[in-house]
Amino acid sequence: MIPKVVLFVNAHHPTVLRPSLRRDQRAVSEVLGVVMMLAMVVTIMGGVWIFLSPYISDFEDNTNWNSANGIADRFEDRIDVAGSAPEGTGIRHTLALKSTMVQPVIKVETWTIAADLTPDDRINVRNINNSAIGITSINETARSVTIESPMGIESHSFSGSFDEVVIEHQSSQDHWMTVTVFDADERALHTSVSYIVSGIQISTSLGLGEHEIALVNDARAERFPNEPWKVSQFPNIELDTLVTGELRLSIVLTDVTINGSIGSGEKIGMNMVSLGPMTLFTGNAYHLRFTVENALNDVITPQYHDKMLEEHTLNRASGTLDTFTGYAPYLRASGADGFTVESQENQLILEVDVKRVEVSR
Repeated sequence: MIPKVVLFVNAHHPTVLRPSLRRDQRAVSEVLGVVMMLAMVVTIMGGVWIFLSPYISDFEDNTNWNSANGIADRFEDRIDVAGSAPEGTGIRHTLALKSTMVQPVIKVETWTIAADLTPDDRINVRNINNSAIGITSINETARSVTIESPMGIESHSFSGSFDEVVIEHQSSQDHWMTVTVFDADERALHTSVSYIVSGIQISTSLGLGEHEIALVNDARAERFPNEPWKVSQFPNIELDTLVTGELRLSIVLTDVTINGSIGSGEKIGMNMVSLGPMTLFTGNAYHLRFTVENALNDVITPQYHDKMLEEHTLNRASGTLDTFTGYAPYLRASGADGFTVESQENQLILEVDVKRVEVSR
């Protein structure tokens, strides 16, 4: 007997995914892919930005630095033109000062220049205090003195003496003062001048701090953030040898004052008006002595001294001072006591002029 075979059939139907559910899963996958791709792009862009950020900052700093130097160049040119113009005349100029600030540096550099006007006597004028000066005449030829300042002119007479004669006066040395000593015949024997000049400072923001340029007396000093001041252009002083063999020392002082605030912006118009040129010296000079001191920073004056005595130092090292003509220290070799001109007994002609300019909006 053959057993009966019973076939068991699964009574449950197989599960079949609906088309709409498969589409939802694909959509979610695509969204996740896009999000991951965007995250990757953002990450890459962030890395690129971090990598390029120092270069972008350096580019911006270089642009601002070039702009500041361009402004300084234009200031120098316009001031030179206005300073040579007659009193009350000048020019108007427009500058873009968007990222730059222009400020005054008031009474920052002091010049003293003294020389005898005749070889017959050697006279020294000493500043005792703000209201007194001392006059010494080696040959006792000095008999009177005239003192000129922005406050006016005053004269004083005195007896001849080998000792120092003290003169009390009412003049102010706050800006400039000229002292002229005369003999009994009213002949000028000596002139001594002190002049304190002002200038302008151009400040520009850089990534590490402020970059500053100081324009004082036709000189230029520059300072980068976290660095000392460095003089890149020195005052306008020239020593020439004429065809006659005489030496001519020309000193041009530039005094710039700012009236009011300059401000900043895309287009800033400025008036640069001459206050009238001044002549302090012109003619033969004997026993010359001059000093310069810059109060902007302690490192600037030594740079002036080093530049002034550069050739003298080289000739001293090579042992050729007996034939050297040029700037020389007055006493100490450092120039701390001032400077003179070694002319090797040739006649020295001294010319000292002042350009005075007022800058305003």
